[in-house]
Amino acid sequence: MDTKEFEVIIIGGSYAGLSAAMALGRSLRKTLIIDAGMPCNRQTPHSHNFLTQDGSTPEEIAEIAKTQLTNYDKVHFYQGTAIKGEKLNNGFEITTEKGDVFTAKKLVFAAGIKDLMPDIKGFSDCWGISVVHCPYCHGYEIRNKNTAIIANGDKAYHLTSLVNNLTKKITLLTNGSMNFDQSQLDKLKLRKIQIIENKIAEVEHLNGQLSKVIFKDGNSKNFDCAYASIPFQQNSRIAEQLGCKLTENGHITVDSMQKTTEENIFACGDNSSMMRSVATAVYGGNIAGAMINNELTQEQF
Repeated sequence: MDTKEFEVIIIGGSYAGLSAAMALGRSLRKTLIIDAGMPCNRQTPHSHNFLTQDGSTPEEIAEIAKTQLTNYDKVHFYQGTAIKGEKLNNGFEITTEKGDVFTAKKLVFAAGIKDLMPDIKGFSDCWGISVVHCPYCHGYEIRNKNTAIIANGDKAYHLTSLVNNLTKKITLLTNGSMNFDQSQLDKLKLRKIQIIENKIAEVEHLNGQLSKVIFKDGNSKNFDCAYASIPFQQNSRIAEQLGCKLTENGHITVDSMQKTTEENIFACGDNSSMMRSVATAVYGGNIAGAMINNELTQEQF
C-alpha cells in the first residue's frame, strides 16, 4: 500500500465496518479497513431479518457491500490482523501482524466477537446451522420444531420465553444443576417445559444438522434444533489496550452515537451491542461513520 496515513482506520471489515466505511467514503474521508476475514457467522447458511437481503448468505451480503465500496476511491482495504494500537499526539498508530504500521486521527472498532464453544463434542460443527443464538435471526426457519435450549439461569428463562412463541416443543438443557428462582420455575411448569439437568457429552449431527443430544450418563434425547447461550470474548483487544471500557457483559461501552469512553475512538457491531444481527451491525456502522465525519468536519471547518 502506497500510503500509511489515513483520517480513519476501521478494524474489522464485516457488516458494521463496511457500513461505517460507506458513510466515510461518501464523505470523501480517507479510510482504511483492516480485516482478518474471519466473521463469526461464517458457518451460517442464511442470514435473516435484514430488509432486502432476507435469506441471502452472509458471504453474499458482504461481497455486495465490498463491491459497492470500490466505487469510493477514498476507501482502502488491507487483508490482515491488527495486533497493537498506540495513542499519538494527534491520533493513533495501528500495527498489523505483518509489521505494517498505519496512522489515523480516528479509530473504529468493528472486529466483532469470538464465541467460546463449550466442551461438547459436535457443538461447534452445528453452531450457526442448527444450534443457533437468536430467535429473530433463525427462529422463523425452525418454528414448530422439537427444540432444545442449552442455557441456564436468567439467560435460559429469557430465551425460553422468546422461543415459546415459535414452538411449543421446548426442552431446557441446563447442562448441570438448574439455576432458576421459584417464580421462573412456576412459569416454566405452567408452560409444561421440561428441564433436564444432566451434563451434555455430545451433540450428534449430520453435516451440522442436529439429530440428538447425548448426555454423560448415557441417556439421550432427539431434537431437530437448539438455541444456546454461550460466552464470548472480544475479537480484538486493542480497544482495551487503548483504555476503552467494557460493560459487565464484555461489550465495548458506547453511547448512542457509537462513541467509546475514549476520545476519537468508536465501536460498532457485535463487539458493542447485545442485539447481535446483520441489520443492527449495519445501523451501528452507519451511525459511527456519520458521527466521525461530523467530528472531522467540525475540527477542520
